Amino acid sequence: MPDPLPGYDAAPMKSPFAPPFLAGEPRATALLSDGFRRPEDWLAEVRARADFRVAPEVLQAIRTFGPAGARNLAALSERGTVAVVSGQQAGLFLGPLYTFYKALSAIAFARAVERTTGARCVPIFWLQSEDHDYAEIASCTVAPGLTLSLPLDDSICSVAHRQLPAEVSSLVAKLDDVLAPLPHAEEVLQLVRESYVPGRSPVAAFAELLGRIFADEGLLLLDPRSEGVSRLSAPLYETALRRSEEIEAILVQRGSQLEAAGLAEQVQIRCGSPLVFFHGTTADGPRQRVWLAKRGELLEAARSQPLRLSSSALLRPLVQDALLPSVAYVGGPAELGYLAQCAPLYPLFGVRPALASPRARFRIVDARNASLLQAMKLTPAELETPRQELLVRLGSRTANPSLEEQLLGELPRLVQAAAARHPALQRAARRTQFSVERAVAKFVTRHARLLAQEDETIESRVDRLQAALFPQGAPQERIDSLPYHAARHGLSTLKELALAHIQPGKATVEDLYP
Repeated sequence: MPDPLPGYDAAPMKSPFAPPFLAGEPRATALLSDGFRRPEDWLAEVRARADFRVAPEVLQAIRTFGPAGARNLAALSERGTVAVVSGQQAGLFLGPLYTFYKALSAIAFARAVERTTGARCVPIFWLQSEDHDYAEIASCTVAPGLTLSLPLDDSICSVAHRQLPAEVSSLVAKLDDVLAPLPHAEEVLQLVRESYVPGRSPVAAFAELLGRIFADEGLLLLDPRSEGVSRLSAPLYETALRRSEEIEAILVQRGSQLEAAGLAEQVQIRCGSPLVFFHGTTADGPRQRVWLAKRGELLEAARSQPLRLSSSALLRPLVQDALLPSVAYVGGPAELGYLAQCAPLYPLFGVRPALASPRARFRIVDARNASLLQAMKLTPAELETPRQELLVRLGSRTANPSLEEQLLGELPRLVQAAAARHPALQRAARRTQFSVERAVAKFVTRHARLLAQEDETIESRVDRLQAALFPQGAPQERIDSLPYHAARHGLSTLKELALAHIQPGKATVEDLYP
């Protein structure tokens, strides 16, 4: 593997790209258009794609579920139809909740574009079937504190060419056992059982589950790991290979611009590394990075066996926008960083970029946790405060070591003064002082015990709430999975509630109260 480019600083910069971009800071929006906020920009993108014709090979690679999906696919075959695209790796049981939110965001944005511009607009989910990081998708947190995982191996082929092992059946059975007591479990468990079966690829299982969940919304699912799509992508692969030095120079310049703005590069650029991966001697072979020494072999593969090549994170957006009439791409924070890096490459490839839009972000707050939050006068967002800091803010109290001294105050001096004036009272004064001190000591001890109990209650509530809304010190959407929450609240309830809260063009975290 080659070294980083000379002078390349791999140390973290001041800020990831997404937060200042979503805040509308000029240092970020100067590098990536924030047209997702403006309906007039949506209309401009629709008009720019008025003559776009989706290739038959792309249409054939799209999976549909139900009548709504069939209607959307038919519309996509017509000139003038546009799309809002999102995508994700094929995580076990859909992986973290943000996959669900991405699909919802694409659906909501497509509906908004259609309402606002009058153009037919369909939601498309790009299945990242070319990815080879199996360890990243092989686990799923299916209930608080419980993670299920597929067995790992050393293979680095694309997940499209893997098969779910026999062990997936035991994971589905375990998921069934865990979720069965929940009120809406059977609805989601039936979908999981029918989707995740041994011998099916993780991508096909993921697509089956996601597509059936969003059948009524007409979500289309596109798997790029097909012969037809790879042949359409081949010209982009060739450009990436032939013009790799120019691409490298553009990316280095963009890295300098990001650094000057105090922003981080999402992907480290390495000397002589094109934006494609190579799959060895066959399409299902090991996926590996390639270097300029193999340019001839790679160009031949792009012409004759394009399935032996696949796109990197920085090339994938260009492939998507070349193949689809994408008005907008809905992505997470990391993807916004990718888009900021690859934005200056679009003219080189002759592709018009889709608008970069953030996916929706949610916290699901059940009724019991909502009551706890109300009792503690907290908002869900405040649960993302570090635990100790939050306890201090809540007034977590320990016994005041000077309380006894404060309560007794001047008692000893006053008693002694009174006894000095009336010697006959000295014995009574001592008894009185002793009785008062003993009573105060008992009071202070009881007070300390009650404070400790209150502290214990506060800490227990904070721990419960953070486990639910900020599990493992991360946002809920990055840890929890859909099956657990769907089994608790119902798929339809979650979809309807989330879609009612999504506002394309807004980049805020919303709290859902099923």
